[in-house]
Amino acid sequence: MPIFTSVLDASVLYSSALRDLLLSLAANRLFDPVWSEQIHDEWMRNIVRAHGGATSIQKHVARTRQRMDVFFPGALVHGFEGLISNLALPDPTDRHVLAAAIHAGAAVIVTYNLRHFPSSELVKFGVEAWHPDDFVESLLYAEFDAALEAIRELRARLQRPVKSQADYIDMLANKLQMPRTAQILRGNASRF
Repeated sequence: MPIFTSVLDASVLYSSALRDLLLSLAANRLFDPVWSEQIHDEWMRNIVRAHGGATSIQKHVARTRQRMDVFFPGALVHGFEGLISNLALPDPTDRHVLAAAIHAGAAVIVTYNLRHFPSSELVKFGVEAWHPDDFVESLLYAEFDAALEAIRELRARLQRPVKSQADYIDMLANKLQMPRTAQILRGNASRF
């Protein structure tokens, strides 16, 4: 499968479980991730706010951001800001995400907020918005063995808490709203 570029929106970077899954798939070269300073700022701000703003959580998200940028040195994009004002989206605060996608030549924006990225606007730029369930499912079908290996490696790293296959699949189906991905993994439990 040819590697394609995908913007990871703040909505999918907010959950550490989903962030770890997506970045594990990217680390196994199933896609090239892209984000911006604005995307980083949004997911980090939301996590800090949700956890009461404590210094410890601020340091944790800053370390996570640093690790992401170091591990994926080409993921942080700049120079797209001039595109923002010419874009039209239902929520103007999301225009920077589309601008980053256009600038990076991304085929996909991975987001939970599909209504914020209508296909009628994105098609003009050759970009699509995909729910993370659709995205991971497509990676599984495109490169099944490599995707399963990435998920197996991820599960092996989970220590706090350790997740059984059933727990991991349940988390995907329920907490992360990824029932199709969960179903695929349930049917291939012996392989990951």
